[in-house]
Order: sequence, then C-alpha cells, then structure tokens
Amino acid sequence: MDIRLITLGQALPIRHRILWPEKPLSFCKVDGDEAASHYGAFLNNTLVAVASIYIEGQVARLRKFATLEEFQGRGAGTQLIAHIISELKQTGADTFWCDARATAVEFYKKFGMEVQGAEFVKSGIGYYKMEVGL
Repeated sequence: MDIRLITLGQALPIRHRILWPEKPLSFCKVDGDEAASHYGAFLNNTLVAVASIYIEGQVARLRKFATLEEFQGRGAGTQLIAHIISELKQTGADTFWCDARATAVEFYKKFGMEVQGAEFVKSGIGYYKMEVGL
C-alpha cells in the first residue's frame, strides 16, 4: 500500500461514488477543500481510498473519508488513517476529530477515538462526533 498526498480532483470521484452517489458531484465538495490536505491510498497504482484533513491551529479534522467498495475490509482505510494520524503527531497537532457515520463508529474506535455527545443527522444519515487526543 502506497499512501501519498493527492489532489482534490483525484479525491472527488471516490468521495462521490462511495459517500453520496445519489447527489451531484458538487455536493461532495466542502468549504476548505482548497486549503485541505488530501491523501490517497494506492494499491498497484490504483487509488482505492481517500481522506481529507482540515487544520485549524492544533486541531485536525477528518472529512470525506472513503474506500472503494471492492477494497473495503482489506486494510486500505485503516492504513490510510494510521498514516495520517502518524503525520499529524509529527506536525504537532494535538487533536484529531471527525463526524463519523453511525455505521463507522467501531472503525474509528480502533484509533482511540471516542464518541463526543449524542447522535445527530446530516442529509438523512446518522453521525457521531468522534475525537482523540494526539
């Protein structure tokens, strides 16, 4: 698995296909995308997972994390998030957080992330804020 920085243009098609296929591609763009760091996990030179990190001070937020369906459950996403957390620790970030889909809470717990507060709904999907200190 090769993990490296990618462009927003590379991330958008996977975001769209996995997270919001029923919405227009523009729905998958968020404020701050132009300044964010976008990461990709490549298997045999094929981009299989993407994640974007938005930094404010010492706080890093994960958004738009997606793995192609045929590669889910094979470790690509886990390696991608572990790589990002490792880099964030080296850069001095002290907090890492995300709005996790309710169906993904157990995945994020593997990284020491804890649920913060009650479930909430965005665009018809249940989420929990999750966070870990770095």
